[in-house]
Amino acid sequence: MWKGKTLTTVHAKGTAARTFPKSPDRRDDAADGALKLVLESLEDSKAEEIVTIDIAGKSALGDYMIVVSGRSSRHVMAIADHLMTDLKDGGHGNARVEGLETGDWVLIDGGDIIVHVFRPEIREFYNIEKMWAAPDMEDGTLH
Repeated sequence: MWKGKTLTTVHAKGTAARTFPKSPDRRDDAADGALKLVLESLEDSKAEEIVTIDIAGKSALGDYMIVVSGRSSRHVMAIADHLMTDLKDGGHGNARVEGLETGDWVLIDGGDIIVHVFRPEIREFYNIEKMWAAPDMEDGTLH
């Protein structure tokens, strides 16, 4: 079972994972079960640099955002296709998908989990992990 907030980063130098205590407003375990299925699917597809960001309470978009890279447009499309099949087979319905035609950046909206699959240079350009890792404006740390 997944507990609490998890931020995992995979780099060429290795894997770094941090788990934070479970927040009292955490939604049910369905999102955590879907997260496990998504991460397993991404690993099976050889997705690279998998980053999981807990966005529950920060956004109404979902509970988790996952950002990954594929080695090429073809790999990006294969990762996305495999993930959509696994979500459907796992009982999570049909995910909404954008960008599958080009394979530069594919967005998969699985409800509680949003997955961004990028080619490396596109991911570096947009750098959305940095945006979501920014401190909350409400906590008074931004000036």
